[in-house]
Amino acid sequence: MEIIKIMIALLVLMNPLGAISLFIGLTPGYSQEERKKIAKTSFITIIIVVFFFSLLGESILHFLNISIGSFRVGGGILVMLIAISLMNPKPTDTKTTQEEKDEAENKSNIAVVPLTIPLQIGPGTISTIIIYSSAAKTGWQTIQLLVAGCIAAMISYSALVMATPISKILGQTGINIVNRLMGMVLAAVSIEIIVAGLKNLFPTLL
Repeated sequence: MEIIKIMIALLVLMNPLGAISLFIGLTPGYSQEERKKIAKTSFITIIIVVFFFSLLGESILHFLNISIGSFRVGGGILVMLIAISLMNPKPTDTKTTQEEKDEAENKSNIAVVPLTIPLQIGPGTISTIIIYSSAAKTGWQTIQLLVAGCIAAMISYSALVMATPISKILGQTGINIVNRLMGMVLAAVSIEIIVAGLKNLFPTLL
């Protein structure tokens, strides 16, 4: 397991740039300090989810009697769908529905829902964390996964804190371009996950 590879995969799935527009739209008139507080709560939520599924994800699969091969193929397909949505500049409901956005506008605390869940930590991110945790054969490899998750969470926190200047510098066109590039990287990651799953299911075929 390579910590940089894991970090990039998680970071692309969390897609902090994609969260910036929603973050700004849901915090009109908020002070910089209030936005930092929301970003901090989002950061803590991401860390909790990463640690939970990194340490207990494989046990959950065993409890549900789901083979890691089947989960890898299914998770890889889900990640591929997210990659395709990133390469499509049009708004999609892959992660956050319009109903969730409308509901969030009426909440005093948007940090957990929908900013973190499901916008940054959705089914694709959770699936990827479980897949990498199941591939970890040593304690050091598990630590690498946890560190990668923490780094990705910190980058996401930084992006939210600097949401306004980033949005002004990149603009929507710039964000779309970056999303397309990230989608291409994520598509490659999804293929690796699917192939690994097929090797588990059909060891003599591949």
